[in-house]
Amino acid sequence: MRSRLGSLVWWGWLLCLAVWASPSAAAVLTLTQAQGTVIVNGETFRHGVKLPYHWDRSNPGQRGEAVFDFEFELPEAPDEFWGIYLPGLGNAYQIWLNGTLLQRFGTMVQDHGDAQAYNGADAARVPRYISVDSGHFRKTNQIRVHIRADVGRRGGLAPLLIGPQDEVYPLYVQAYRWRATGSVGVVAFCLVVGLTALALWSTHAGLRKAGSVGRDPLYLFAAVAQLFWAIYVGDVLVEDPPLPWPWWGVLQSVALGIWGSSMALACMELANWREQAWAHRFRHWLVILLVLCPGFAWWALGMGQPVVLTFWYGVFGLSALGFVLAFLWSAARQARSEQRIVAVAGLINILVALRDFYVFRVDPVYAANTWVRYSSVLFGLAMGYVVVLRFRATSLQLQDVLNNLAQRVSDKEQALRDSYVRLEALARQQERTAERSRILRNMHDGVGAHISSAMRQLQAPGDGVPLPGREEVLLTLRDAMDQLKLSIDAIHLVPGDVTALLANLRYRLGPRFRAMGIELQWDVDLLPLCPQLDAGAMSELQFMLFEALSNVMQHANTHVLRIEGHAQGEERIYVRVIDDGCGFDPQSKGKKGLASLRERATAIGAQLEISSQPGKTVVEIQLPV
Repeated sequence: MRSRLGSLVWWGWLLCLAVWASPSAAAVLTLTQAQGTVIVNGETFRHGVKLPYHWDRSNPGQRGEAVFDFEFELPEAPDEFWGIYLPGLGNAYQIWLNGTLLQRFGTMVQDHGDAQAYNGADAARVPRYISVDSGHFRKTNQIRVHIRADVGRRGGLAPLLIGPQDEVYPLYVQAYRWRATGSVGVVAFCLVVGLTALALWSTHAGLRKAGSVGRDPLYLFAAVAQLFWAIYVGDVLVEDPPLPWPWWGVLQSVALGIWGSSMALACMELANWREQAWAHRFRHWLVILLVLCPGFAWWALGMGQPVVLTFWYGVFGLSALGFVLAFLWSAARQARSEQRIVAVAGLINILVALRDFYVFRVDPVYAANTWVRYSSVLFGLAMGYVVVLRFRATSLQLQDVLNNLAQRVSDKEQALRDSYVRLEALARQQERTAERSRILRNMHDGVGAHISSAMRQLQAPGDGVPLPGREEVLLTLRDAMDQLKLSIDAIHLVPGDVTALLANLRYRLGPRFRAMGIELQWDVDLLPLCPQLDAGAMSELQFMLFEALSNVMQHANTHVLRIEGHAQGEERIYVRVIDDGCGFDPQSKGKKGLASLRERATAIGAQLEISSQPGKTVVEIQLPV
């Protein structure tokens, strides 16, 4: 029954190809009867064979060789090129026509006991075509096909089609496009979708539950599924596998299992089933199947027990079918189009996979082609559609987050600007307050001190102490007036301009020096600006200079006063007040004026040096530029 059903499937497929190719294909000969010589484990069996001949079905778990001899008659020898089309043969082969070797692939076995002679390159993956010159044909012809068959690699021979090249070659091209070129397209599609999904997963984060941010695992599962499916489908294009057999076959079985499992996990993410208890159990079941897959595949392909791998495929397929039905039921109750599209694609794939399971595992048909490799594109397209929707939704969510963040930043910037305006106004107010305080302090220390001195001078002295003279009180009041004028001038001083400060002192105090008979000698250069001297520091410097000059007028009994101002390169400024008076002791601790000078010098970062002896007193202020 199985043999009849397999033959019907094969002949139906062959008839479709023939009708598709050309209405004149009736001239093509189809060779299905041959005399076969099969060599298995050193034993030779000769018997008639009806193609297709499936080695793994006829000799399960065995490797060996087979020779198929065909005879066919022609009304006359052709006078044009003919073609021989072989839908499937291998794993290695030699083809002879009337004693002439037409084509060969792979190496044949010299010693049937040598296991190393098997499992080489595989010719059974794509159909073969041979163009034959008309001179090789006769009225009575013999064709010999010699094959080497490995364990579990679908060796065998399909019916041969012989005829005029313009009739046979289109059949080959159509079959080759269906199996090889179509596989290239599927591989390219899977790589594009898989790499795109992997790039999205690795470079983009989306908003998930409770507003948390993380990578969407749907992208990862879709990427893994498509990339491993590319490995599985690309097996058709690899005649000489990079891994020895049966490891290459094990890899294909594992790739199929990972593809199906990743698709199931992607559907779980799509349906939001990840946290459900049964979903945890199903994931564990998939892990168990994947762990068992390499062992079952090795047992089947390496030890010649194909029923073991058939059992694993059956269990895996039933598990996938149950999951797809549950997913389809859930999608039918949902209003989300993406879940329904994926559910329909999954149902189509599982039905096609069950067809392939029957054709390749239950009732094998030699040289048949898998359908699921092409129906899987629907699943890839559906997942690609979901990925695009997810990416778009994630982009909109992130854009909304960015907009909210931009609005918050804008609000914060406005609040900072308002705070800055308030702080700036407060700073200006504090600056004005500090300036008033400084002026008042200077007036208190300068004008107030001099007025207090004048008041003490006018108070009634003790017994035996004469009243101070009119000139002495007047001098004290003049100092107070000069200090008041200088404090007012300090408001308009340019910060850092020491030259202007000295000129202002000369302007205010010059007349007093002349009235007191003191000769003023002026030796001041145009000094560079001192950036560190702000308005407060300029006021402190003015107070220091006035204190030094006031001491000269009140206590020095001098005749010559010299003021110098010079710059030492671009590093320092020297300001000196020099008189020829009586001098004093600079180390005296009782002089409040000297202590005040030192405190103010420290406050503005200046260096103060005082030297005094009878006939010469020098007060030097060094300012960094």
